[in-house]
Amino acid sequence: MMGAHSIRGRALKDNNLVGRIIEDFAKTGLVGEPSNALMGYLACVSRKLNIPLAIIVQSTSAAGKSALMDAVLKLVPEEDRVHYSAMTGQSLFYLGETNLKHKILGIAEEEGVRQAAYALKLLQSQGELTIASTGKDPQSGKLVTEEYRVEGPVMLFLTTTAIDIDEELLNRCVVLSINESREQTAAIQQRQRQARTLSGLLARNESEHIIQQHQNAQRLLRPLAVVNPYAEQLAFADSRTRTRRDHEKYGSSPNGVGRLS
Repeated sequence: MMGAHSIRGRALKDNNLVGRIIEDFAKTGLVGEPSNALMGYLACVSRKLNIPLAIIVQSTSAAGKSALMDAVLKLVPEEDRVHYSAMTGQSLFYLGETNLKHKILGIAEEEGVRQAAYALKLLQSQGELTIASTGKDPQSGKLVTEEYRVEGPVMLFLTTTAIDIDEELLNRCVVLSINESREQTAAIQQRQRQARTLSGLLARNESEHIIQQHQNAQRLLRPLAVVNPYAEQLAFADSRTRTRRDHEKYGSSPNGVGRLS
């Protein structure tokens, strides 16, 4: 009988892996948003790289930005994600030296990280944070300086209803916009009604199995160097200085994560 490791490995070798991921999002309850879901999934996988991608999901209130974020994050192993509603200005500096390394930092509302925006930008750009803090030595009573350090890299996953987002944070992220059409609203309502039926209950049971399979499959992934033979033939806008950072996101790829350990 084939072991669980072999089953997960076989799934990762599926030639239709991308299509399967999109199908699994639908099976686990996400309505529509196939491109956004796939982009979010790949960006989350990029946490294993030295320069991971960052995501901001932008929409009006109740449009589904949190639903998209939750749908993506629940396919990630619990030990690889840290999820907060808000952060204070210096809280990042005290999370522990390796508590965020190669993990996902998800924050439910970008407004909840305004105080921590500077630290987040540094963590994203430099891959680490350091702060010198003064405190009293419990034995001598004298003031001493201690250094706190947080290692990256970390994959940032934020949602926001704001139209104007901090430009320095924005240009470090890939921005995803939610489908706010009437047709999408009708499809969501139909799924909500279907969830209360017998078939909806059975689908929920299948959903738990799919989530577990994705989490276990991601545990097998390891970084892998990838060469793009067409890289020098690509073109990108160069009329603004911010495109220097945008170009790096354009050239980055979660394909640098190998399918199997």
